This record gives sequence, structure tokens and C-alpha cells, in this order.
Amino acid sequence: MARTHLATAAQLRALLSSYAEEDRPRFLSVASQIAAKAARDGNSELAGELLELVAASKEQAERRQSQDIIPIARPVGELSGLVTAQYPTTRLSEMVLDPSVRESLSRVIREYRNSEQLQVRGLEPRRKLLLIGPPGCGKSMTATALAGELGRPLLQVQLHALIAKFMGETAAKLHLIFDAMGKAPGVYLFDEFDALGAQRGADNDVGEARRILNSFLVLLEQESSRSLIVAATNLPEMLDDALFRRFDDVIRYAPPSAGMVETLIRNRLAQFNTTTLSMDKVVRLAKGLSHGDIVKACEDAAKETVLDGKGRILTGTLVKALKSRVRTTD
Repeated sequence: MARTHLATAAQLRALLSSYAEEDRPRFLSVASQIAAKAARDGNSELAGELLELVAASKEQAERRQSQDIIPIARPVGELSGLVTAQYPTTRLSEMVLDPSVRESLSRVIREYRNSEQLQVRGLEPRRKLLLIGPPGCGKSMTATALAGELGRPLLQVQLHALIAKFMGETAAKLHLIFDAMGKAPGVYLFDEFDALGAQRGADNDVGEARRILNSFLVLLEQESSRSLIVAATNLPEMLDDALFRRFDDVIRYAPPSAGMVETLIRNRLAQFNTTTLSMDKVVRLAKGLSHGDIVKACEDAAKETVLDGKGRILTGTLVKALKSRVRTTD
């Protein structure tokens, strides 16, 4: 009984702390945890009311943000098909990250928010980031969270379409994208960046590829807008050495640690009873899996639990879901 009271006290402290700090995502996350606990304790009516309030608050926040942000023009003409735009509400506090990665991203956000103060002293905030790590480790979601934190649109550059569809004209299309950065400030994501930044002189290199990379290097070095540029790759060994010097920060991601795995599982399964879950066993089994794999395994286990009419996640159910993810990564 004492343990239950301590957990409730901790949640109340977190709730009040997040309210005082105006951290809406954390406040809503804690409220959802309290609702999940109420459901586990058999108070389904209270749990339902709390979840309805959380959902209404999120909807209100999204509506307010859409009113506050002046939408950029929909990409048209030559730019259409090369850039897609969205307005994320994801925040950094919603991500499970290695402490060093979180510290680096928090520094980027702080510098961006105080860019004028830095520029008065002749200093420039970090705006050009290279994210390196295996698939599913949170690189793309990082760009989404940065856009949410800064209240900027996320504009994803469709690199494969850019190169495959416009071979011979890609440099000109890159100029259009970099011009847009000044006219429509946002977070510009170059995902699967190795498709653009492959080493010059590689065995499969062609003259056009070298010209594209040289154009990108020049544009990146000269770019001075209010936009944030995020390049992400799973294959850093393919990147040209000159690229690393052009970015303000190179942030490296890795598969989640044991502690991060447990946090991921508990967060994703917060609405279920996990008291009998053999956490040591599932954490060992999840070793080497990406954030994305673990989240999807939790979703698979949750679906099976719901369809079986149960309110408790069984160790065997989650183990089965994790093993299926291990096989698909071989």
C-alpha cells in the first residue's frame, strides 16, 4: 500500500512541477500515467474522464498552434514534389534519448531561441546538424521534435526523387530548396543523406554526382537563414569527408541502453498492467534492437492483449513480439 502512495505522490510532484515550468507535453504525459494507474486500480470511470481531458487539451493545443503559425505557401511549380511540409507538435521531452544526445539537442534549441543575443556578440547559433545512427533510432523523429520545440514547420526534402527524377538538373533544384530556406524559415530535413553526400571518387561516382555534392557544399557553407538544416544518415562511412566540416554539430545515435529500453516499454505500455512483466528478460531480449523496433513490438503485444480481452501484458506476449522483430532485423 505504501508503494502505491509513493508512486501517486511522485506523479503529483511531477504534475505540479511540469505545470510550474509550463511543460505541457510532460504535464499531459503525467496525466496519462495517472489515468493508466486509475484504470489498473479498477477506477475505469476516472481513467476515462482523465483521458478525455488529456485528448481535449492536446486538440486545443494543436488548434492554437495552427492559428498561431502562418502556413507557408504550398510548394508549387518546380519545387513541388521536392519538399513536403507539416506542423509537428512533438516535443523533445516525449523522446527516450541517450543523455549526451539530449544535451546536444537541448543546446541547439537554446541557442536557436537566443540567436539574437548571440549574434549581437558576433556569434552564430548551431543550425546545421548531421545525425548519424542505425535505422529506427530516432533521427527523423528528432527533426520532428525540433520543429515542435521551435514552433517551425518541418519541411522534408525528397532526396531520392530529387536525384533520380532530375538527374542533370539536381544542382538547380538544390538552389531552389536553399532559396526557400530564407523565404520560409523552418526545419529542413535531408533524410537518407548518403544518397546526396556520397564520397567523391567512389567506385560508382559519376561526374554529375560530384557536381551535385560540390553544389551542396557551397550552398551549405553560404546558407545564413533562420532555418535549421538537419541531415540524417544510416551510412556515415559513405559520406564525403568535406561534409563533416560544414555541419555545426555531428550527433551520433546508438541502439538504446538497458535503461532506455525499460523506459520505452513502460511508456508505450502505460495504459496496461505490467506489474507481472519480467522486465529483466524482455530487456535482455531487446538488446541491439532499435527504438522503432521496440515500440512496434510493444504495439504488437498491446494489440494482442486487447484482442484477447486482457488488461495485463504478459511476459510471453511481449517476448513473442520482440522475437519477431529480432528475426526481421537479421
